[in-house]
Amino acid sequence: MSPTLILSLIAGYFVILIVIALLTSRKATSESFFVANRNAPWYMVAFAMIGTSLSGVTFISVPGMVQAQSWSYMAVVMGYTVGYLVIGLVLMPLYYRLRLMSIYGYLEQRFGFWSYKTGALFFLISRAAGSALRLYLVAGVLQLAVFDDMGVPFVVTVIVSIMLIYLYTFRGG
Repeated sequence: MSPTLILSLIAGYFVILIVIALLTSRKATSESFFVANRNAPWYMVAFAMIGTSLSGVTFISVPGMVQAQSWSYMAVVMGYTVGYLVIGLVLMPLYYRLRLMSIYGYLEQRFGFWSYKTGALFFLISRAAGSALRLYLVAGVLQLAVFDDMGVPFVVTVIVSIMLIYLYTFRGG
């Protein structure tokens, strides 16, 4: 695939994302962003959680892992399936019944303030590390597929990637 086609696809993708974000974020509040004004059915929230757990890294790494490990990767798939069923059938209805926004509210109610703070701290650390790794992987793939041939330094690829993520995030995405 040519670098021009790859860049055109990426630009088109971000234009579509930003247009959707602009159209759907009108009159949006923090309440509507975080909990959909408590109008979304629990099973839709469960599906959204599953969708957000997948990333571009999944689509890059899983086929290679399956090739290398053959059917042994099926155990991971089965574990995810069981975990998602527990989330969708046990945790999401519980969250709705208790009017919670996250597991951290449940931790605070059930185990106290320090449990809530410890869980939130570990979440923030893991998300920061995971996001940095995903950004590094995406920038590395873009660098190899497109920008090395154009002579663009890796640091510029990372900065442009961060700027696109920032633009999308602060436009309601």
